[in-house]
Amino acid sequence: MFTTDQQRFLLGLAREAIMTALTEGRIVTPQIVDEPLRQSLGAFVTLTSNGDLRGCIGYPEPTFPLYETIIRGGVSAALHDPRFPPVTPGEIEELLIEISVLSPLTPIKPEDVVVGTHGLVIEKGRARGLLLPQVPVEWGWNREEFLAHTCRKAGLPTNAWHTGAALYAFTAEVFSEKEFPPLPDEPVEGTPQ
Repeated sequence: MFTTDQQRFLLGLAREAIMTALTEGRIVTPQIVDEPLRQSLGAFVTLTSNGDLRGCIGYPEPTFPLYETIIRGGVSAALHDPRFPPVTPGEIEELLIEISVLSPLTPIKPEDVVVGTHGLVIEKGRARGLLLPQVPVEWGWNREEFLAHTCRKAGLPTNAWHTGAALYAFTAEVFSEKEFPPLPDEPVEGTPQ
């Protein structure tokens, strides 16, 4: 869906947003953004350090233009993921950034869930949990384990998908700095220096 240049731009934008928030306490504002990156789409920014999760925050619904979702998700993953202490400036170079751009959420039956293709959202009452499509693959889960862990993420019993919880699926375009490592001192095109 996105070109290589657009993917590199979004990864660079996430890194620049994190660095700027940590070192200058402000939010970056790109001056030049390709039209496809201005459409409202859900997305998550995942940070890892030495192979371990270091933060993951995003927006499953198309709340903001994609480039803004990436800025917000990157800064929030670094500073506000409640599972981890905030990233420090000394950790920035160790971080690996991955972006997942989400398709719209659609209702799905449990038996139609395809591990490795679908991400899931489960809702019951005020409880809501989301797992990205790459998570069950990384952990080697089958469909039932994926459903159970999505329930657990929502704080629901692991069988809530059997007992009336609403289940939604999405797909994601996933790209990371594994494919596009940042170049030294590479500024994000269009951001103020």
